[in-house]
Amino acid sequence: MERTEVVLGKVRGEVQLFSDDKKAGKMDISVIGSKLTVYHTEVSDGFEGRGFAGILLEKLVGYAREHDLKIVPLCPYVHAQFKRHPDEYNDVWLKEQM
Repeated sequence: MERTEVVLGKVRGEVQLFSDDKKAGKMDISVIGSKLTVYHTEVSDGFEGRGFAGILLEKLVGYAREHDLKIVPLCPYVHAQFKRHPDEYNDVWLKEQM
C-alpha cells in the first residue's frame, strides 16, 4: 500500500512516498512565499518502474493547488512532465519571464 506525505521545515522539505512502510521515493522541495521549487525526484532502488515518480508528481501538484502555490520545476523529471502535458499543469506551472 502506497502513501505520500509532504514534510516541510521552515523552507526546505520533501514529498515522501512510502510503499508498505518503506520509503520508496522522494522529491526535494522548498517553499518561499507562493513559490514551490522542486529540485530533484528520486525513486529508491527496487521501486523503479512502478509509476512512483508519477505518484510523487501527483502529490506535489495537489499540494500546490491546495495551498495556492506556483511550481518552479528545476527537477528535470518534473520539467519534462510539465512540457509534455502543459494543459494539465498550466495552473501551477510558474514559467519564469526572460
